[in-house]
Amino acid sequence: MTSPTTTAGRLAGRTALVTGSTSGIGAAIAVVLAAEGATVAVSGRDAVRGEAVVAAITADGGHATFVPADLGGSYADLRAFAAAATDALDGRVDVLVNNAGIYPVTATADLPDGDLDAMLAVNVRAPHVLVGALAPAMAERGSGVVVTIGSWMASVGSPFGAMYTATKAAAEQLTRAWAAEFGPRGVRVNTVSPGVTRTPGNEAAGEVLDAMTATTPAGTPIRPEDVARGVLFLASDDAAMVHGITLRVDGGITGTKLS
Repeated sequence: MTSPTTTAGRLAGRTALVTGSTSGIGAAIAVVLAAEGATVAVSGRDAVRGEAVVAAITADGGHATFVPADLGGSYADLRAFAAAATDALDGRVDVLVNNAGIYPVTATADLPDGDLDAMLAVNVRAPHVLVGALAPAMAERGSGVVVTIGSWMASVGSPFGAMYTATKAAAEQLTRAWAAEFGPRGVRVNTVSPGVTRTPGNEAAGEVLDAMTATTPAGTPIRPEDVARGVLFLASDDAAMVHGITLRVDGGITGTKLS
């Protein structure tokens, strides 16, 4: 894992908590934010993978720490995680990236009850609780950023994955509401909506991903680092006047039709 080439120091002196950042898009976000000077709390359930991301960041001269988290746990667990991450970042979370998500994609009648509950817990409840735990302190300081990772599938009707797409649509609405709630007190809240993204977890479906994106303007799947750069923009002062939007890093899949 290598650091991207970016304008150095856009997040110097700031701290960031990235949920679900032990692999894939989340790991790329952690690496990019650290490369821009942020001290990053990497989080997830797998300590081995989490420490590997931390090691990659520190080997490149960045600053990171691992904070374990199971975002499907209780409300008390989520608030304890927010407190632990704040402590690990020396008492201050400047940037919260709600990246963690689970995505069982089935026909409605085939979705197990446990998977439905888990999606609601991780994709909707956890971001809500974490923002409730962390954004008020940002507002008291008069500055802060929340970025939630959505999905291109929240913008289209699909014959599969109804509940997953609904949770991502919920993320976009939460973003708009939080922007109105916290924006006047200095906290910017936005969403990044990735398109079809090639990650280590779906490499076996490479041909399917290629076929899905062949007729988009980009013509190729999104890379985790593409999503990470969108998060970096929204987290940085370059986006100082950006509130309540969904930034579509999707290769054009939701906005165009080429065939």
